[in-house]
Parts: sequence; structure tokens; C-alpha cells
Amino acid sequence: MDSSKSILPADYAPWLVSLKSRIASAQQRATLAVNQELVQLYHYLGSEILERQSRQGWGAKVIDRLASDLREAFPTMKGFSSRNLKYMKFFAQQCPSGVIGQQPAAQLPWFHLVTLLTKVSDGTQREWYAGQIISQGWSRNTLDMHIKNSLHLRQAAAVTNFQSRLPNPHAQLAVEALKDPYLFDFLGLGDEAHERDIENALIRHITRFLLELGAGFAFVGRQFRLEVGGDEFFIDLLFYHTRIKCYVVVELKGVDFKPEHAGQLNFYLSAVDAQIKTPDDKPTIGLLLCKKQNRLVAEYALSGINKPIGVAEYQLVRSLPEPLDTSMPTIEEIEAELAGDTLSNDGNKRAAP
Repeated sequence: MDSSKSILPADYAPWLVSLKSRIASAQQRATLAVNQELVQLYHYLGSEILERQSRQGWGAKVIDRLASDLREAFPTMKGFSSRNLKYMKFFAQQCPSGVIGQQPAAQLPWFHLVTLLTKVSDGTQREWYAGQIISQGWSRNTLDMHIKNSLHLRQAAAVTNFQSRLPNPHAQLAVEALKDPYLFDFLGLGDEAHERDIENALIRHITRFLLELGAGFAFVGRQFRLEVGGDEFFIDLLFYHTRIKCYVVVELKGVDFKPEHAGQLNFYLSAVDAQIKTPDDKPTIGLLLCKKQNRLVAEYALSGINKPIGVAEYQLVRSLPEPLDTSMPTIEEIEAELAGDTLSNDGNKRAAP
């Protein structure tokens, strides 16, 4: 005799029938809006589980039985493992109305959503990341990296003079394109590294560097040559921002910020605007990356500069605290289950809430 039957609530059987009906209906509509329907279905299942656990007091073994019954009823549908049902319950618990701030949760892919719920506890931060996922088209791995690196604290944090040197909305787009600090811990360099060492390492890791710079940056060249009045000058790194439609000159400094750095970058911007920029391009902007900056000194220095410049620090060794891990099973474990890998379903890897 199946021992799990003795722990089932009296109305379990008709409730299971209603769930099957709901799932079957969702299957039929999923061809038009697969993800939206899936997330809404998961929210419904999670809400049902949460409500019945609260009202009837049954435990995890009922979830195990439910997972088994749903997989038997819908053998072609993946996602009905006990682990994923616990994520559905957590989803309903954290987002009872099915929204994250002003963003409908169903706009997000399921595992993006799970990443947000399990790795970001603050509602305002969750809403910010949800908006970035939708507007920037982040993959889940990119989202995970940005959460780990506390992007919400760094985005649009650079010292700039953009508001007084650029027209809106160009100015605001430029502000949002920069961050402070930039994290270069992926280079494997220590704080003693020189400018050229950092530049060389950034080129070797250009894909990771572009990811840290953010969406829209396209690499043009390093040590980009300019000739002015017969003299040669070389820009450390030149980019083009495809969303702002402008060139971006990046200068690396292996020392703390000094006001004369802004003057040098101002000269480079003038030369790029005169020699490279086309009439269709927006004004070139500059990004000065230094080991450390005094924000007030940087603000004063930029106030006397006529070109749009941002100043930010870079970190070769991580100093930002990593978010605390959760007690939920890992997303990788759930993805492996959905892919058909053989993982234990006894919950021993991590205990669900």
C-alpha cells in the first residue's frame, strides 16, 4: 500500500483533477505565449500549494506525491519536479500578486525570475533588475553575474558633467551607460599592475570587458592613432556605443585621479569629434578610469571641461560583498532535472524553505 495515501487531505483527488484541467488548458494556450502562460501557471500552482499548506498543514511529502502525479499526467511537460514545485511555492509567496514592482512577472523567463527571487531580497532592487532584463535582453548567466557584482549600486554612479554638456535625453542615456566602480577582477591582476598591463589584459579578455562595460559598447581599437598638427597621439581604448550613437574614448590611469587627466581626455575628445565623428554621430564622450578618485575633486575638474567626460574607479581585486546565498536548491540543479539528468529528488543538496 502506498504510504503517501494516508497523509493526503480528503479533497486531494478532486483538487488534483482541477489542477490537471488547469494544466491541460495552459498547454493549449502555450503555443501563443509559452513563457507568459508557463509563469502564470507556475504562480497558480505555487499559490495553490501555499494556500493548502497554510490551511491544512500538510508537508513536503504531499508535494512529492503531487510532483509524481503531475509528471504521470503530463509526461511530455517538464518542470513538475518536487524542487521546481517548491520554487513555484516560493514564487507565489514572494509575489502574491504576480508582479515585481510595476513589472508583470510573466514578462520574465522562468529561471530569470527564480534567480531574482532567490538572490535579490529587496523589492526595489528586484524591480530594477527586472526592468534591466526586459530592456537589455540579459541572459540568465549575465543576470546572475550582475547581481553578484551588485550592478544596481554601480550603474549611473560615475562622476560626470553630462547634464551640462549634453542635451537630454542624450545626457541621461550617457549617464546610465557608465558605472562606478568597474570590476576588473576577472583579469587576474593585483593592485600593483601598471596601466599597460591592465590594457593588455583587458584586450585579452575583451568579451568579459565588454560585458562589464554594459550593453551597447562595440570595440573599435586600442592605442588608436590620432594625428594633430603633425604630432601623433594614441588613445588607450576607443569604443562606439550603438545605442547612444557616439564614440566613447576610454583612458586608463594606473594612479589616483588628477585634474590634469581630464584636460588630456578633453583634448582627445576634441580630436575625435573633428577627425572621426560623422554628422550622424552624437558628441563623443570620454571615460577616465583611475585607481581611486576624490569625487569632489573630480566634480571640480569636470566643471571647467567643455567636453562630456565621466570619471570612475576600477577595482582589480573585488571589494564589494557578495550577496548571501539562499537555502533554495540551485537553479543549475533544477535545470539539470528539466534536461533529464539524474539528480536525487530527496532534497538533501539544499533544504527548501
